[in-house]
Parts: sequence; structure tokens; C-alpha cells
Amino acid sequence: MALFKYKAIDATGKYIQGSLDAGNIADLENRLEKMNLDLVTCKQKQPGADIFGRNKITRRDLINFSFHLEQLTRSGVPILEGLADLREGEENPGFRDVLSSVIEAIEGGSSFSQALAMYPKVFDDVFVNLIKVGERSGQMAAVLVDITETLKWQDEILAKAKKIMTYPAVIGGLIMGVILFLMIFVVPDIMNAIVGLGGEIPFETQALMATSNFLVGYWYLVVSFPFVAFIVIRHFYKTNDRFRFKVDGMLLNLWAVGDVNEKIKISRFTRYFALMFASGITVLDAIKLSKSVVSNLVLEDGIERAWVQISEGGSISESFQNIGIFPPLVIRMLRVGESTGRMDDSLKNVSYFYERDINDKIDKLEPVLQTALMAVIGVVVLWLALSVLGPIYDTISTIEF
Repeated sequence: MALFKYKAIDATGKYIQGSLDAGNIADLENRLEKMNLDLVTCKQKQPGADIFGRNKITRRDLINFSFHLEQLTRSGVPILEGLADLREGEENPGFRDVLSSVIEAIEGGSSFSQALAMYPKVFDDVFVNLIKVGERSGQMAAVLVDITETLKWQDEILAKAKKIMTYPAVIGGLIMGVILFLMIFVVPDIMNAIVGLGGEIPFETQALMATSNFLVGYWYLVVSFPFVAFIVIRHFYKTNDRFRFKVDGMLLNLWAVGDVNEKIKISRFTRYFALMFASGITVLDAIKLSKSVVSNLVLEDGIERAWVQISEGGSISESFQNIGIFPPLVIRMLRVGESTGRMDDSLKNVSYFYERDINDKIDKLEPVLQTALMAVIGVVVLWLALSVLGPIYDTISTIEF
């Protein structure tokens, strides 16, 4: 069953809007007729979160779906029956609606991959094409295992990334809140007392006074600036390709996290490339489909240029070397894969090496970020101490006892 938003007209000619579960548009019309309503327009509601973020289809839902479907398929259960079993046990209403629609599409004559392709926001191109390979090769269980392992790896990496960013974000936010409170409500009184001492005001104290005065007068700008900047940057990132290209390039060169970010994306690309190549997809198609999982215009542009060179007869390793954005390890393993005829194994080696390197770097990144945060806090505290205690000490030192 799918959820449709409809606009209908009743016997008195009054327009009525609402939502209703139905198998398809014909089923929706029949249901409305029983309610003495005539359908005018309708639109199927796409699965996902509502305005409060409920019923969102997460990567964890896809992992469970792939894993359990692989177990059922390996046990000899037909796809249609396996999907029906999964639908009955699905706790997420949004995903349950998706599975219902997929089942109905298959019963209507569509293949499994075609049914999944109806929901591109849930099942991306790579997922759908790998399922298509499983249908053609008869190795659906093996393909589902690879999909599950890849999704698990992505989930673990994202979980680690969130973990190392949560602590600095929370502590940094609290410290900035405390500093903002001191600058607005405490420092002005202290500065008035220091000026009243009549001594010479050093530069760091003058800077503190100017900062405090600015925050007192324009605190709302300081508080709102990060949110406004985020909204503006996000808008241009989604609507302006040139701006997004520059931002993506900056993200690959950020201190401490840029290298990890690049390796995560390259590892994801090589992993999917190897997976599709091993499944029988041609090199050009595998590159084209794998490009979409990178989610970085700089890398996508480089992969696209390499794809053009390969399509014109160039070798895979030389084409990727010519674009100049992939590390030597990737180029070397591509060359080994070409010479041995085992491209998938070479690419899996790259992905394996990068996965270990990424895990090591993420483990080391957490203490680095914490140390950097503490250093910044220390500098701010030192500035406050020198600005306040310096003039007081100078004044006291001039008093004759």
C-alpha cells in the first residue's frame, strides 16, 4: 500500500483534500467512490521523514533489509515471499510503505530492480544496478552480502566521524556560551573599574574592551551569524555548481580532516567499482555508476575526465593518472589489476588499505581535535587574565607603602 495525497469533489461540488492508503491510482479511485467522492488530482507521497523527522528511512534500515533478504534468498525463499515477510516485520512505517509498493510493482510485472528504482531517494543507482546484476547472474544472495557489508562499513565510518566531532562541538559550544556571557554581563563592569583606577590601559585590555562593547551592542548578530551563514552556504551549495566545486575542493584540503575525507570518498569509489566489476558490469558502466557515491564535485569531475579518456581507448591506470587527483597507491593498484586481469581484487586491496588507514587516522584525530580545542580555550583564558590582572598589577605596583 502507498500513501496518496488527493484532491476530490463531493456530490455538492465541494473540493476536499486529504490522504489515503491505496495500492495504485485505480484503487484510490475505487476507495474514494465508496466515500461518494470523485478524484480530481492525486500525488503519491514519497517515503521518508515528516516535518518532525519521524519515519525516516535510515542506512540502518537498508542494512537490516539487505541482510535479512540475503538470509531468506540463500535459504531458497522466493524474492516476493521474502519481501512480504520483511514487510510484516518492519517497524518503520515509511519503509513498510515502500516495501508494500515494491511488492505490488513486482506482482504487476516489474522486476525487483525496476521496483526498487521507483524510490531513488531510498535505493540509489548503485544499489539498484547491483540488484540488477544479481538478477541477471542468479547470484542475488552474493550481491546482497556485498551490499550489506558496504553499507555496514559506511555506517561505521559515519558513526566514528560523528563521535569525534560531537565532543569538540559540544564543549566548544558551551565554552563559547560562557565567554559570550562574561563579555556581555561581567567584563563591562570590570573594565569600568579598571578605567577608574586611572592607570595606563595596555593594548590587550583595550582589545578586550572593544570586543566586549561590540558584543554588548551587536550580540544578536554574533549569535545569528553562524546559522545565517550555514543557511546561505547550504543554499548556494545546492544551487550553484561553481560554488559547490570550490567548497568541495576546500573540504579535501582542510587541516586534520581533509585527508580523511578524501580517503573515505576514494575508498568508497574503489569499493563500489570493485563490487560492480566483479559482478560483471563493464568498466565504463562501473566507473559511471561508482562516480555517484563519491559526493564531491572535484573527485566526480576527475572521474568523469578519466572515463572520457578510457572510452576513447586509453588504459584505466594512465587515464586516472592523467587527471592528477588520485594518490599513487590507487594508480599502482589499477596498473596491477590491468596487468593481471584481476581489477576487482586490486581495487579491493586499495579499499582495504584505505579502510585501515581511515580507522587509524580517525582514532588519532580525536585527541588532536581535543588538544586543539583546549589550546584555543587556554589562549582565550590567558587573554582575559592578562587584560584584567595586568592593569590591576600595574596600579598596585605604583602604590607606595
